[in-house]
Amino acid sequence: MRLLVVWIINAVALFVLPYIIPSIHIKSFGSAMLAALVLGLVNTLIRPILVILTLPVTLLTLGLFIFVINALLFLFVGNLLSGFTVGGFWAALLGSILYSVISWLLASLLLGNRDD
Repeated sequence: MRLLVVWIINAVALFVLPYIIPSIHIKSFGSAMLAALVLGLVNTLIRPILVILTLPVTLLTLGLFIFVINALLFLFVGNLLSGFTVGGFWAALLGSILYSVISWLLASLLLGNRDD
């Protein structure tokens, strides 16, 4: 049940982004649900491989290259799905950061503490 709630929270966070960043477009809430699902899968399956492969660059940049990896994966999902479009790298960078912050805020407000 918790996984479904987190999925909906992520979709809501993604659905809010076009109101903040004009170069990100989402056609419907269903598209946001699908994009949240694909983003979750990409972050689970592909991101760890990219983080390991780019570890020297990440260490040289003191971890800031992780933001570039997140932006590229966000842009990749935007190019992969037809109902979710991202206008470029800088929109993807800002979008991935705001998506993470909004998801975290909503999850902490709605789900509260996991120690229960």
